[in-house]
Amino acid sequence: MKSEKLNAWATIFRLGNNIGGVIGVFLGAIMALGEMPNGNLLLITSLQALSVFSFMSSWNALNDYLDFDIDKVGKPDRPLPSGIISISEAKIGILSMMLISLSSISGAAFFASHSNEGLYQWLPSAAIWIVALFLLMNYESSSTYSLNLKNRGLPGNIAISASVAMVVLLGSSGVYKITNARVISIAVIGFLYNLSREIIKDVQDMESDIGRNTLAKRLGAEKTRIIAYLISLMALISIISPFALGLFKESYLIFTVPSIFVLLMVKTKLANAQDFEAQQLLKKSLYLCAGAFLLCSLII
Repeated sequence: MKSEKLNAWATIFRLGNNIGGVIGVFLGAIMALGEMPNGNLLLITSLQALSVFSFMSSWNALNDYLDFDIDKVGKPDRPLPSGIISISEAKIGILSMMLISLSSISGAAFFASHSNEGLYQWLPSAAIWIVALFLLMNYESSSTYSLNLKNRGLPGNIAISASVAMVVLLGSSGVYKITNARVISIAVIGFLYNLSREIIKDVQDMESDIGRNTLAKRLGAEKTRIIAYLISLMALISIISPFALGLFKESYLIFTVPSIFVLLMVKTKLANAQDFEAQQLLKKSLYLCAGAFLLCSLII
């Protein structure tokens, strides 16, 4: 039973995705510096990575909490509908993780205030955290004063994708290099990858998405798949662009070949209406792409 409970928490927090967030923060820092951060910068980066990990855990658990009634019908085996994790336990988990995130970003601010660059130069990191919180509140909340992004389809997809892109920017801002062109380029790549993936996931969830005005519901599955594919092609262009612009040596483009190869496989999956397989390929391609750009940054 203890093992089952731990697995349930890992599921509700989506730990695999959150570890990706931690990697994203370090990726942003390493790409900006051209090396692994050390000393005070390593402390700041680590705290900001912990903040992202716990923030994502809180957001994911809140999503399951708010989707409880929907999941009772469409996904009864999820931790909350199955009863493995109670509603009250979920509330505690959501609040605890958000408090850890707030404490971690505050800790990063403390170390930044004692660094040579000072707190003022670090403030973009705080701004990114606040924007992420704004997106969370306006994505999950359906109150009168909320933008209700989750139920508006494409705007919600854009909000989720923007929050993912901001992770690498948080990494570069923690080492005082938020305007680093290489990091901005990988943020754009991440945004396009995730936007395509979020749109495909909406096609995949068409039957269970109750009350959501998704692109898939408005345009139909086939047209939506075409749009997702076109965005994935934009992601492909965005992978090549940093090399064309001279941000990386052109010869290093070879490191991105595996990610491009996997990305090109998405077309076949979408053509065969294999939506789950398509969005999983996008996820794998993104990770391969991130690894390629990390390697490019370290060997320059």
